Amino acid sequence: MQRGYYTHTDITDFGPYVTKLILPFPQTVPAGAVDASCFSVYVRRLDSQGRVALLAKSWMDRENKVASQGYVAVKKAYPSDRQGVELPQGDFVTLEMDYGPLCPLSSRIACPAEHNIYLFSDYKITQVKPVGEVAGLEYGLPLGDDMPAAEGWLNQWEAPLNYGYYIPQQVEPGPRPLIIWLHGAGEGGQEPSIAYTANKVVALTSPKVQKLFGGAYVLAPQTPTFWMNDGSGEYGRSGKSMYLEDLKTTIERFIARNENIDRNRIYIGGDSNGGFMTMRMLLSFPELFAAAFPVCEALYDETITEAELAGIVHKPVWFTHAKNDPVVAPAETVEPTYRRLKEAGAQNVHFTFWDKVEDIHEGFVDESGKPFEYMGHFTWIPMLNDDCRVDLDGSPVVWNGQEVTLLEWLAQQKKD
Repeated sequence: MQRGYYTHTDITDFGPYVTKLILPFPQTVPAGAVDASCFSVYVRRLDSQGRVALLAKSWMDRENKVASQGYVAVKKAYPSDRQGVELPQGDFVTLEMDYGPLCPLSSRIACPAEHNIYLFSDYKITQVKPVGEVAGLEYGLPLGDDMPAAEGWLNQWEAPLNYGYYIPQQVEPGPRPLIIWLHGAGEGGQEPSIAYTANKVVALTSPKVQKLFGGAYVLAPQTPTFWMNDGSGEYGRSGKSMYLEDLKTTIERFIARNENIDRNRIYIGGDSNGGFMTMRMLLSFPELFAAAFPVCEALYDETITEAELAGIVHKPVWFTHAKNDPVVAPAETVEPTYRRLKEAGAQNVHFTFWDKVEDIHEGFVDESGKPFEYMGHFTWIPMLNDDCRVDLDGSPVVWNGQEVTLLEWLAQQKKD
């Protein structure tokens, strides 16, 4: 008889992964009665038509596709409660699964074509060793998923743009800031949750960051295609976006619906394509924003006029990029733009320029056991982990006499 199971999803620096399978058990399980060798786990990752997805082998090797199915290693097993919390004895057994950049079968999302999408992970869990007097159980009926990091987020489907959003909880009375996050090219489409879970944008609603801002609204709009689309459907060099007015309308409507938003503390940022759109919005509507934080931004400097640059020279901006970015060349985007701003007299403009992007938070390692090195384009990882703290010359960024991280600095910016 097929039994039901629950999944637990963590949103990591490399996206959302099923990290635990939680199995209701027919008898109470004491500690020591179960271990990882007691269960075998097979997963098929299915598309919206119920077919096993054919997916690229890697982010850079998109032509070589394989069926997304196979066995996933169980790393640990123990008695637990329904949420997967380990107990001395429990009515559930939790299996901690292998996951991370080298284990794509545990990922909740995939990018089979232009955009990341959520797939359905169809698990078959087989008991291969007795647990006490219980043997031969099979689990194959999904009962639900927990995703604690996305708790409090809501989705809105409407014209002109869909979006995900978060309203601050349990804060002092008074106006609260708004953080706007603009996703990268892979997170477009019609699934608003992709805009804040495909990368760890939910870090902006973590207790630590919310405390830093005194409670902040977070808005993550989603474009149907990609922000750099100027109407041609191509990734060109025009520096224009067909979604400019749509995005402004979406932001203004969200502010109007949430009267507690402080119009003097509206911050805009985003990665890659979203970094492009961050710059495009800041240049086009500088009066709307208190500060900006473009990440691996893709606006070619050649498209920025002197008049546009003059309009933002006194705006607080903190750029993030990596020297080894193979997707967006910093020599054509952020480097000349930063230099022009500084030459024009910008005082509150900063630039953290990483040599490379390595894992320092998740414990992900490569085949040799060394910390996993992400593609150099992925500088949203240190930014969202609030690891950015130095300027281009390597000196700490100082604000109000104190060394600050990017998010600490951002929380203190206000319009004059």
